[in-house]
Amino acid sequence: MRIAGAPITWGVCEVPGWGYQMSPQRVLTEMRQIGLTATEFGPGGWLPEEPAARAAAVAGFDLQPVGSFFLAVMHDPEQDPIPAVRRELAAFAAAGGEFLILAADSGRAGYDDRPTLTEEGWQTLFGNLDRIGQVCREQGVTACVHPHWGTMVQNVDEVRRVLDHSTVGLCLDTGHLAAGGADVEELTREYAERVSIVHAKDVHKRISDGLLRGEITWSEGVKGGMFAPIGQGDIDFRSIVTTLDSVGFDGYYVLEQDVMLDEEPPAGEGPVEAARASLAALRALA
Repeated sequence: MRIAGAPITWGVCEVPGWGYQMSPQRVLTEMRQIGLTATEFGPGGWLPEEPAARAAAVAGFDLQPVGSFFLAVMHDPEQDPIPAVRRELAAFAAAGGEFLILAADSGRAGYDDRPTLTEEGWQTLFGNLDRIGQVCREQGVTACVHPHWGTMVQNVDEVRRVLDHSTVGLCLDTGHLAAGGADVEELTREYAERVSIVHAKDVHKRISDGLLRGEITWSEGVKGGMFAPIGQGDIDFRSIVTTLDSVGFDGYYVLEQDVMLDEEPPAGEGPVEAARASLAALRALA
């Protein structure tokens, strides 16, 4: 089992105003301290944008780059996502990285609101996913779609529609899929062969179910403790690991537990404690 970290576990997020943002120095140091050997790049601007500088920043902590979470507007016929994708792949060429993890950006700030897609928008989205997949394959990178609350691929019926009408793989984000109404274990069995990478987060469904009912926003759910260390919420990770093992899955399980921080935690405290617990729980299932 290959296990990596994601900066969002330490509260590092691309959304403007998303709490206190911890430095790469501290986050990457703590990843190594708990025994992680790989990381995603984090949001744009957190690590250096220039490819060689980004490569040096990650290499300094002896962490293998997994790739990056990448927001792209893919439903608008007037916007071409390919130039931005090529710029991101330039960093992969310099620093390494296997996966470009695509979220279908709504074009709005944050994840608390999104427009409704027209049929033209859906067809544009399908086409752009396939185009991006081809560009990535040419560079030896795997593109996969990341269902994500507040993006154009949020609810479980939207996830199925995208997978059934495009060729890209799936980033199996257990928390976002649960929030979107999926039975995560069932969806994993249904699309196991399409899973490229796992974003492993546990979830308290008593909180996440309020999203579909419109009772809370995404940010309110995160602030309210919607996500938990693996094994402490309602996701059956043993079932997921068993299913993926059965199809020969060899991608990463990326530790993700979205949090918002009010301030810098004391040394050795804060998000690192949850990350350590999740890592131990996943290793016990390996």
